[in-house]
Amino acid sequence: MKDQTILVLGGNGKTGRRVVQRLTAMGRSVRIGSRTGSPAFDWENADTWSNALQGICAVYITFQPDLAVPGAIDAIGSFTSLARKAGIPKLVLLSGRGEKEAQACEQVVMDSGVNYTIVRCDWFNQNFSESFFLDPIRAGHVALPRAETRVPFVDADDIADVVVASLTEEKHANQVYELTGPCLLTFQEVIAAIAQATGRTIAFEPLSLEAYVNMLREYNVPEDYIWLVNYLFSEVLDGRNARITTDVEKVLGRKAKAFSQYVKETVGTGVWNA
Repeated sequence: MKDQTILVLGGNGKTGRRVVQRLTAMGRSVRIGSRTGSPAFDWENADTWSNALQGICAVYITFQPDLAVPGAIDAIGSFTSLARKAGIPKLVLLSGRGEKEAQACEQVVMDSGVNYTIVRCDWFNQNFSESFFLDPIRAGHVALPRAETRVPFVDADDIADVVVASLTEEKHANQVYELTGPCLLTFQEVIAAIAQATGRTIAFEPLSLEAYVNMLREYNVPEDYIWLVNYLFSEVLDGRNARITTDVEKVLGRKAKAFSQYVKETVGTGVWNA
């Protein structure tokens, strides 16, 4: 194949950064798809898409902020159509588990005529160390709705390993993988595990979704982020995903990383210090 560069959209994000690191370590040529990339890629500017696809053999598609947001299905449709016309032979889509809007985007990719792999994921472990739950943990007080819901949190390292395999191995063509961790945990259990590992007191307060949304507004959180949070907690965290899969092991030949292992690895970085 003449074109051997892999385009990683969101190459500076939680999974994209790890995918780039692994592909680079394998000696593969990688193009980071971001507003600061060269050439630049911006989901909000379709004029940037064509240049980013030039000379590409496969694409890892991550959509910001989430495939559930209004306009995502149109953007995914336009992008996959452009990729097909550009002769891209492989698309790997990061999707959300249990999100009907995300599954509509998946179907667009499946129907594109291009070989695909769908990597459907639950909530990331790294949301507690690299994302929106980090500041409350550092402050020692985490308040969240859906405190009773059990979630099979999945590690971003496992996701990246599955994505890299899907991008580089033909046997994963036209497959749908649902990735979870090996156990179900509530948010309260997660915070308790982090508190124990760090030796800190981290309070957990269960809230109603309405109270949580009001709290976000009091902190001047942008409305589009509040919409997404409200969607995830009301539409996805209702227990529908309280089921473990073995797809990480199916693809990688090893067990998925346990949350306890993630905590052990992360506590040494000091990121959870007050």
